Amino acid sequence: MGSVKAFAAEKLVVGVLLSRPGLQPALLARLEQAFGPTDYVSPQLPFTYTRYYDGQMGGPIARFFVSCRDLLDPARLSQIKLATNVLEEEFREPGLRPVNLDPGLLSLARFVLASTKPGAHRVPLAAGIYAEVELLYERGEYRPVEWTYPDYRSAEYRGILQNIRALLKAQSSRRR
Repeated sequence: MGSVKAFAAEKLVVGVLLSRPGLQPALLARLEQAFGPTDYVSPQLPFTYTRYYDGQMGGPIARFFVSCRDLLDPARLSQIKLATNVLEEEFREPGLRPVNLDPGLLSLARFVLASTKPGAHRVPLAAGIYAEVELLYERGEYRPVEWTYPDYRSAEYRGILQNIRALLKAQSSRRR
């Protein structure tokens, strides 16, 4: 029988879809209030992978990523997703949801997203929140799996996550 150990701390990464660029400073401030200081904010990239969000968000839509400096217990992922849902509501406007937040956890081995949608490949966590492995880290790069979203398959997104992984790797070596 194996012995039970605490989970290794992981890095919170929030993928942000934003249709009102002027909201970015206020959103970043709220993310820091909720989850602590950030250590990385990516450039905004045009979000052209699907039109799924156009009706609810308006357009054009951009994606950027934010990572939080302080590492956390991955068992908190469901609580974090619930908190980001509340943050989205804070920025809602009549008939428009200009902010969509996709929290995930980055470890040295994988990137996992939280979801409210069930699926055969999603693991129930708590309070109606599921975890979904999006990318595996193998042979020096992130590799998509069968169900990885098209945008997370892109070289741009994987490159950003690679940059954030480098921050995590440096943090992990300092913690030893």
